[in-house]
Amino acid sequence: MAAAVTAPGAATIVGHGPYEIAAFLRPQPAVALPGVGPASARSLARYGITTAGDIADTPLATLQRILGTAARQTHDRAHGQDDRSVVPALAPKTISASRRFDRDELDPDQHHRTVLGLIEQLGARLRDERSVAQAITLTVPYADRTSTTRTRTLTESTAHTPDLGATARELLALLGLQRARVRAISLRAERLIPAEQAVHQLTLDTRDDKARDLEAALDRARARYGPGIAGAAAASG
Repeated sequence: MAAAVTAPGAATIVGHGPYEIAAFLRPQPAVALPGVGPASARSLARYGITTAGDIADTPLATLQRILGTAARQTHDRAHGQDDRSVVPALAPKTISASRRFDRDELDPDQHHRTVLGLIEQLGARLRDERSVAQAITLTVPYADRTSTTRTRTLTESTAHTPDLGATARELLALLGLQRARVRAISLRAERLIPAEQAVHQLTLDTRDDKARDLEAALDRARARYGPGIAGAAAASG
């Protein structure tokens, strides 16, 4: 979870003590917990349970009525307890990027720019991991502590920033955030598979080939000079 909220080239360190763990976990959106998917997050949100801290504070019996058999596992993870073995070489099944605003953000243009920036991060991380995503999830927490989550399956599995960006923009448009007081925006690439398993549908449009060549060049520059290099302009469009 710490890696999911950390920008490429940066580091997030969570202390081993119970207070440090709680300080990191409690503000995280419920959907950030392993095993809590968009459907479960929506079910929890209907009861005002939108963060890991809310889950930790909810009696287990109440969670069982909402989540069924997954309740105990979710409750344990909200308290920082996870008995799964660590497998160092295991590829991640999801990759996330998020931004929390300094104040409630009402500007739709800022929402749009934030989504495009997050998509650039996701695309770069997917390509670094040699993975492709089959779906994108957008989560938006609001000032009143509610949140909205939308997921869409991609037309084809991809790590190509413009393709990811097109889907993310569609999800953003579906939310209609013109008057919303937005606290944060999170994007998650889901159902990852190795890039070599992906099938790219060829087209006669040379612009797609040029965009992919530009993206590869920017990835090489980023690997050489660091994450500060300009992102792929092809994310907008």
